[in-house]
Amino acid sequence: MKRTYHVVGAGLAGLAACLRLLDGGGDVVLHEATDHAGGRCRSYYEPALDSEIDNGNHLLLSGNHAALHYLRTVGAQASLRGPDSATFDFADLESGKRWRLRLNEGRLPWWILDPRRRLPGSRARDYLEISRLLHAAPGARIGEVIDCLGPLYQRLWRPILLAALNTEPEAAAASLGAAILRESLMRGGRACHPLVARGGLSAAFIEPALRHLKMHGAHLRFGRRLRSLDFAAGRLAALDFGADRLALEAGDAAVLAVPAQVAAGLLPQLTVPSEFRAIVNAHYRIAVPAGLPSILAVVNAKVEWLFSFEGRLSATISGADRLIDMDREQLARDLWAEIAQLTGLPGALPAWQIVKERRATFAALPAQEAMRPPALTPWPNLVLAGDWTRTGLPATIEGAIRSGNQAAQQLRRTGP
Repeated sequence: MKRTYHVVGAGLAGLAACLRLLDGGGDVVLHEATDHAGGRCRSYYEPALDSEIDNGNHLLLSGNHAALHYLRTVGAQASLRGPDSATFDFADLESGKRWRLRLNEGRLPWWILDPRRRLPGSRARDYLEISRLLHAAPGARIGEVIDCLGPLYQRLWRPILLAALNTEPEAAAASLGAAILRESLMRGGRACHPLVARGGLSAAFIEPALRHLKMHGAHLRFGRRLRSLDFAAGRLAALDFGADRLALEAGDAAVLAVPAQVAAGLLPQLTVPSEFRAIVNAHYRIAVPAGLPSILAVVNAKVEWLFSFEGRLSATISGADRLIDMDREQLARDLWAEIAQLTGLPGALPAWQIVKERRATFAALPAQEAMRPPALTPWPNLVLAGDWTRTGLPATIEGAIRSGNQAAQQLRRTGP
């Protein structure tokens, strides 16, 4: 009998699970509570800017192999764009200084020996301390392992770690900091080329995936909010959507790819991260000055990363809980004042939109990291997926996609 896989949740984790399950045969049914896919990784039309914007800016790296494989699978590998090298532009708003970090392609990091490639004023031996994260004790905080002071930390390590962890690095889990290093710098510059979905997250990750799923026979059902899970004889027996109850046949299985709090509501015995961190994105409609880098890291400012798109500039602030309750227009003005200083654009506030995500990611603290559940559950035909599950990575696009892959692999491994 043909096996049916039910995937609940059409965010990146759920879409990735569907793609992998299609590869292994069987029917795939995707259930989504809202009328759209993508979760926190999507684009939408913003009237204030008269353009499509992403609900959050995301920087990927060329070493994000799960994300790149996902895009190849759905035929969207050309949707990510970036330089042909591991090049990162920085600006210090306070001093006005600018510099460019240029990593070499190979694993041996000889770039730290070249003053023209590394942070100005830094020494080659200064870069060795970060490697201590690789040997940190379980449960350690980054601030207990490395010295979170000095120019190199403030101008390089903190911006990188904060962007990836969405948590103040000093308090964050050293194990997750180590994972970032292993996935990027430890693999050399070829794994560190910065990549951005220039046409938007939906055009890159969501719309091509939905087309691929439809083309290959998956069933997409929107507006179906899962109300409860029914269990019997040691297995998941049914999915209750309120208006209808979907009984699972022998051999059928499900992937629960919903936010952590939704999963905990459906499975009260499940332990999930309970503390979260915010992200703020500010979008401005304006002609982008010639020569402005497509991605600019900023230090000594509220703005942390500045992204240049056609007719629009977008700023991102991670770990932004302190800004969540700030008046939106005042925040837009404050951030624009910094952007104007960085770019030489006029100080008059252009058309703008502020997007606040209060619970953007789980807090990457040691205690919260310990609360992340594995994909496996006590029921062999039910698995979990989401960037909040135990992927070994922070809550990122790469982590979400890997979680979906792992969930699918687990179900295919267990068999009917």
